[in-house]
Amino acid sequence: MSGAGDPASGASILVVDDDPDLMVAVVDYLKAHGFDAEGADGGASARSMLAARRFDLALLDLRMPGEDGFSLTRFIRDTHDIGIIILTAADEPVDKVVGLEVGADDYLTKPVNMRELLARVRGVLRRSLSGAERAEPEDGRPRFGRWRLASARGCLIASGGEEQALTRKEVALLEALAQRPNRVLTRDQLLALANGQAPDPFDRSVDNRIVRLRRKIEQDPAYPRILRTIRGVGYIYVPG
Repeated sequence: MSGAGDPASGASILVVDDDPDLMVAVVDYLKAHGFDAEGADGGASARSMLAARRFDLALLDLRMPGEDGFSLTRFIRDTHDIGIIILTAADEPVDKVVGLEVGADDYLTKPVNMRELLARVRGVLRRSLSGAERAEPEDGRPRFGRWRLASARGCLIASGGEEQALTRKEVALLEALAQRPNRVLTRDQLLALANGQAPDPFDRSVDNRIVRLRRKIEQDPAYPRILRTIRGVGYIYVPG
């Protein structure tokens, strides 16, 4: 069980899976380790539960009838500031990539190893609940200077209503950074988080996107204050 000083201790977790045996097993296991866990059998019941109470993390199966986990991940990421872990079939590696692209923080493959699940849950909760790790904008949208990120609409929105269009990959990169404020991320980490790509020392797509985003976000792109470069390492998002 997590210690009293651990931000993950006692956190509330929503487990969404259409397999009732697995859902109950995961909920019971998390409860046995000190978490406030509840289960939902699909997208509709998950949405109702999310509307009724606050959760700190959602654990989502991707392959469900009705609303699948991809759609539910997008909905949660756009409307709730919580951690998301997806469950994928071991023989469907593309699910991991797409799941991370639409906003998941981490993934687990089935069949689920409960000890690994516990470690992943604690890891995501520590990152998402720590004040040093996550910004808490009042409207739930990450702030980049005078702009707010509206992921579902694919744009940045200023307080006066002005909009700045973004590409899908620019949105993914800003989401990856916003979920980890004040934390240095390497190019390889950003490739994996925003693109689902393996490390590639010759891939400069992240650098190119950062340059374009600075032109849209920074007051002076030549002297960035929000999307900063850590020379020889990568980039850091500094909320402001």
